[in-house]
Amino acid sequence: MAYSKKLSKNLNDMNKKIKFIHKTSYVHKSSKIGKNVKIWRYTSIHENCSIGDDSSIGQNVCIGPNVVIGKNCKIQNNVSIYDGVTIEDDVFLGPSCVFTNVKYPRSKINQKKKFVRTLLKKGCTIGANATIVCGIVVSENSFVGAGSVVTKNVDKNCLVFGNPAKKIKKLNF
Repeated sequence: MAYSKKLSKNLNDMNKKIKFIHKTSYVHKSSKIGKNVKIWRYTSIHENCSIGDDSSIGQNVCIGPNVVIGKNCKIQNNVSIYDGVTIEDDVFLGPSCVFTNVKYPRSKINQKKKFVRTLLKKGCTIGANATIVCGIVVSENSFVGAGSVVTKNVDKNCLVFGNPAKKIKKLNF
């Protein structure tokens, strides 16, 4: 991918405080990237994003506009995070999990003003290939099993699994 001089300068300035940004990744100049963040290949970080210190963003991740990611987050390969998602500190996102931001998407209808907020609270884990439907709060230290479809809020310290995801048990932390 060829970078404009402006983008290359921006990446060079950011690399002074960042551990690693792969040369094939795109980071919009308006996004704020914390210290010691790793951004792996083919990742796209759109405008007005914020990524906290010591986070790792895997290969082929798409982070849409206005997304907030806290400190010490681990985002595995092929994850899509759309406008309206906020991720607090110490969150783990497994490979290929995905978020939505519109309740009733339609191809012909522009719904950018209807984005629904989603919140992942501190210390939660989202398993591989899970889908988090918009408008959900995944509470502190909860765990969403691989392949689950989360359609309702997840309580603090709970394991949920299935389609739709249901509470399996309370976790002891």
